[in-house]
Amino acid sequence: MKRLKFVAVAVLAASVALPTTSAVAKSLTGGGVTATTPYNNDSGRISVYDGSDDGDPGKAEYYRHDSAGTKRTLWNKSGFKTTVVSGDGSAIIKFQACDENNAAPDDCSGWGAP
Repeated sequence: MKRLKFVAVAVLAASVALPTTSAVAKSLTGGGVTATTPYNNDSGRISVYDGSDDGDPGKAEYYRHDSAGTKRTLWNKSGFKTTVVSGDGSAIIKFQACDENNAAPDDCSGWGAP
């Protein structure tokens, strides 16, 4: 009986001492455009912030868990210092941030996983 109480107390103490898990957002920046996921602790959402005052739109390119072979693009055409957020879906598994350059190659962060 003492052993059972000890185990119960140890389990209770461990559950109180360990922090709860929450999604930690990861951000990638390419050419002044920042993509962040998970957005608002939702692993199925991504945001794009345009921090580049160049008149070109920003975008996030990303892949979702349930459609891993399909590259998706979230555009921010709202202008400098604005943020656009995707709709919800399955978890985002990899992404990159890009500053669109109409006549030249895009400035992209490179791919990363959340």
